[in-house]
Amino acid sequence: MPRVSEFFGIAIYLYYRQHEPPHFHAHYGGEQAEIGIEDNSVLRGRLSPRAMGLVTEWATLHREDLRRAWDQTRSHRPPDPIEPLR
Repeated sequence: MPRVSEFFGIAIYLYYRQHEPPHFHAHYGGEQAEIGIEDNSVLRGRLSPRAMGLVTEWATLHREDLRRAWDQTRSHRPPDPIEPLR
């Protein structure tokens, strides 16, 4: 489970051999959510509104990076790190 970014205590992961649709996993404290890459929809889980807002902002800024990282993990390659939200 490669971590591709971390910011404000939120860790972002992409897993190898994942199911469609393209998504990433966000972990914050004891909360976790699967977030769709294309539309920032919550596919599973929950984050606090504040954490979700930060994740949505970051994912919108890095959509192309997330698409590339998704393709890398689907090809069983380590994903490139993605710049954190500042």
